Amino acid sequence: MISARENLLNITNKLLTAGLNHGASGNCSCRDKESFLITPTGIDSSKLTTDMMVRVSLSDNASQPESKFQPSSEWQFHQAILKKYPEINAVVHTHSVFASSLSVLGQDIPAFHYMIAVAGGDSVRCAPYAMFGTKELSDNILEAIRDRKACLLSNHGLVAVGKDLNEAFNIAEEVEHLSRLFIEAKKIGEPLLLSDKQMTEVLNRFNSYGRWAKD
Repeated sequence: MISARENLLNITNKLLTAGLNHGASGNCSCRDKESFLITPTGIDSSKLTTDMMVRVSLSDNASQPESKFQPSSEWQFHQAILKKYPEINAVVHTHSVFASSLSVLGQDIPAFHYMIAVAGGDSVRCAPYAMFGTKELSDNILEAIRDRKACLLSNHGLVAVGKDLNEAFNIAEEVEHLSRLFIEAKKIGEPLLLSDKQMTEVLNRFNSYGRWAKD
């Protein structure tokens, strides 16, 4: 059985291969018993190994003594999400090009395409800007992902969450694709938005049948 450290490294590599992150940008984490594992700070993702993953307490403490590496500078919002939402076991944060491009507008992505439901609602919310690594950013993200599985971070990037790392990765990848579609559509004209009723129908279908269905 693959270990949590191996799984975290695999997803980090997938983020690079998919072009969702580059260099030392972005980070990801997964719950592991009473703590969580997170990618380290300041290290090129292509150079990571399983032993570099940092264990972090779900209390107010940062890294634990077992690691000589420091956790990502964004560890605080990973901890906040995992503490507040017990159904979430993984967090993926990207600086992907199209989602990050939309984030600088500081606006939600509306229901221009039915696959917006991947993020759990009728929009992908954009959390207000706050300095990285701060409690203010954590608080903003917690509000933006309420009843959602993804959100933009204003002037920053994207956060996606899931029951495991694979789900969080898939959602991040889909939101990046949707962000690109939205940008391309805006070049042509103003996208037609689906109604609340139409999106409710989509969400109900996703909950029952789709590959993004809730457990």
